[in-house]
Amino acid sequence: MWLAGEVSPYVTAAAGAYGGAVLAAVRDEAADATAGLGRRMLQRIFGTRRPGQVPEPVADLAADPGDLDLQAALRVVIARMLAADPGLAGDLRGMLAGAPAVTVTASGERSVAAQTITGIAATGDHTTIIR
Repeated sequence: MWLAGEVSPYVTAAAGAYGGAVLAAVRDEAADATAGLGRRMLQRIFGTRRPGQVPEPVADLAADPGDLDLQAALRVVIARMLAADPGLAGDLRGMLAGAPAVTVTASGERSVAAQTITGIAATGDHTTIIR
């Protein structure tokens, strides 16, 4: 379901910012808008919980938010929940509609602009990348 894919960057940012406390009921104004929205989305999807009671796909992603397989696993769980609950899907669509616009700006010679870079971004002449 496309909605799970739209929600994914927000919940991934929240998992990275909040870790195992992502579903805790406390408010934290320190996180950026993306992580804060992702946290609210996760709390709407899974409810508020104590750090030790976080569902496995959320806890796994919180431990390693950069892992693309863990992101996909959570996306599958969210897609299934959305398919089973039209009200949840409507709530998340409403949250996305109010999401702040993402602006990505590159400035300067050979600069790179991207919202997310999951691989290597190299600029310049004669760049050598060794893996």
